[in-house]
Amino acid sequence: MRYSDIKIVLQEVPTEISLAFFITGCPLRCPGCHSVREWNGSIGSELSDKVLENFLQKYQIYISCVLFLGGEWYNETLVKHLKKIKELGFKTALYTGLNKKDVPIEILKNLDYLKYGSYQQQLGGLSSSMTNQNLINVHTNESLNKYFLQGGFDDSAERSANQ
Repeated sequence: MRYSDIKIVLQEVPTEISLAFFITGCPLRCPGCHSVREWNGSIGSELSDKVLENFLQKYQIYISCVLFLGGEWYNETLVKHLKKIKELGFKTALYTGLNKKDVPIEILKNLDYLKYGSYQQQLGGLSSSMTNQNLINVHTNESLNKYFLQGGFDDSAERSANQ
């Protein structure tokens, strides 16, 4: 499992401050994807157990959650990392283009948050009320999409007008 970048992010998982890993090698290749660079699995650095632990130690006082933007195609490694992260007391999140039913159960069992659904340009992302994507709290199945619309810009009307 390789990552191209890490960032501390505030919006991707509402109510959490997340350390986000941008995982490379995505096989889905959704048209209009904002992470085309991550399709290439040979870029970035190896996310070994030691590297992960070093990042968690470095950022532990700043974060409440660890987010993987992709990585489900590295099922065993991702599950191992998720278990370690939870063991250390952090919440876990995954952004995937898969449908929820296609996310392996071992991954789901180790997540607190899941964003699922392929990016479909005509429907937009989480800031569009027309989106096919959904961000949920895995434990309650509550949709968190409302956080991306309330007080924000719902681009679905503009998207419809341009089609």
